[in-house]
Amino acid sequence: MEWFTAPDYWTSRLVFQRALAAVYLVAFLGAALQFRALLGERGMLPVPRFTARVPFRRAPSVFHWHYSDRFFALWAWAGVAVSVALLAGADSLLPLWGGMLLWLVPWLLYLSVMNVGQTWYAFGWESLLLEVGFLAVFLGNDEVAPPVVMLFLLRWLLFRVEFGAGLIKMRGDACWRKLTCLDHHHETQPMPGPLSRLFHHLPKPLHRVEVAANHVTQLAVPFLLFAPQPVATAAAALMAVTQLWLVLSGNFAWLNWLTIVLALPVVDYGGTAPADVPTAAPLWYEVVVLAVAALLVGLSYRPVRNMLSRRQVMNRSFDPLHLVNTYGAFGSVSRVRHEVVIEGTADEVPREDGDWREYEFKGKPGDVRRRPRQYAPYHLRLDWLMWFAALSPGYAGAWFGALVERLLEGDRDTLRLLRRSPFPPDAPPRHVRARLYRYRFTTRRERRDTGAYWERTYVREFLPPTRLSGPAADHRR
Repeated sequence: MEWFTAPDYWTSRLVFQRALAAVYLVAFLGAALQFRALLGERGMLPVPRFTARVPFRRAPSVFHWHYSDRFFALWAWAGVAVSVALLAGADSLLPLWGGMLLWLVPWLLYLSVMNVGQTWYAFGWESLLLEVGFLAVFLGNDEVAPPVVMLFLLRWLLFRVEFGAGLIKMRGDACWRKLTCLDHHHETQPMPGPLSRLFHHLPKPLHRVEVAANHVTQLAVPFLLFAPQPVATAAAALMAVTQLWLVLSGNFAWLNWLTIVLALPVVDYGGTAPADVPTAAPLWYEVVVLAVAALLVGLSYRPVRNMLSRRQVMNRSFDPLHLVNTYGAFGSVSRVRHEVVIEGTADEVPREDGDWREYEFKGKPGDVRRRPRQYAPYHLRLDWLMWFAALSPGYAGAWFGALVERLLEGDRDTLRLLRRSPFPPDAPPRHVRARLYRYRFTTRRERRDTGAYWERTYVREFLPPTRLSGPAADHRR
């Protein structure tokens, strides 16, 4: 079938595949370096405990059959190795079926990780990576021009990501409709970046322009993805620029970068398939691609129904393989930033005015004189969950007690997730407490006078002084 392939998008596919491999690499690195404290056998939310209560059919994962920290580490580092191979173009050295199988490997590896990741992996960009990664399996390699139907499904996914995010804003917080959300968002977002304070202090009329431009990009421009070239290229480029603006203004893991990756295959780079590539794709390949496309179109019903519903929900998977999902972010925007500050003391009897020392996290605000850092596309999972904990203690109920216990034990894996611990692993604190503070960016004058990036005010106690009990405490004595 001559219509089946699009030789003009040869370069588009190549750029997309290499960029997607880079995102996979970041995702697997994060899993390999953070899992022990979060999901390990002695982690805050251990995988074995999860697989014991959740059946395989609800969360398909290799870890239902076997789990050990060593096995998980090998699994995650295997994902790193495959990602590097794909980034280097190993799929183009294989026959068509071999290249497809190679792209299937990181999808299967990450599916197993995400499906046991629990709240640490309950982010929209996790499902987005799996959905994009599944489509990539069927894009082919150097033996065939990219199939039109898969290029269309990538545009359809980008449309749903942007349009769904636009709808959730318009249906959610009134500040999006009033164009005032960015008066607060840069300060209250989950993890500010080094330029977030600068963005926060931009003139309010410019904030109105930012919000209005966001609405145009998410609610109108997505329809142009299906227009003829060069209109589709211009629409994709505008989306990419908008995402880069978000990259500069905060840390959103790989969400923005993966959205940019999705825009890449829309762009017509002007290249064509090499002359030695067959003009027709193998029949078996056409059958497989069309069958998968039909499956994905059928699975799109529930996400589309959700997207068009007045009760639209964000970031929901409708199947355990995360093949077609719904997305969205910041349907509501916080007006005030709260932070949970964790402190420890070596005092035998904790006193309010005792020697309390603060734990420092890598990404989330703590020390008011420390400038926010850039970590995205790397995902600091504990830091993100600490932001949710500050919104409501209910978000932290499953894991916060285990975090405090690990700090009291001086657990080395947990301490590696932090920027700085005031206590060495072999001399942990006797008591740990948590307090809730209100944070706000300092004004230009305050920054000049004090050198601080933040100003914080004590709000209330989050967790009273706590110490180990039972055999662990006896061992400490």
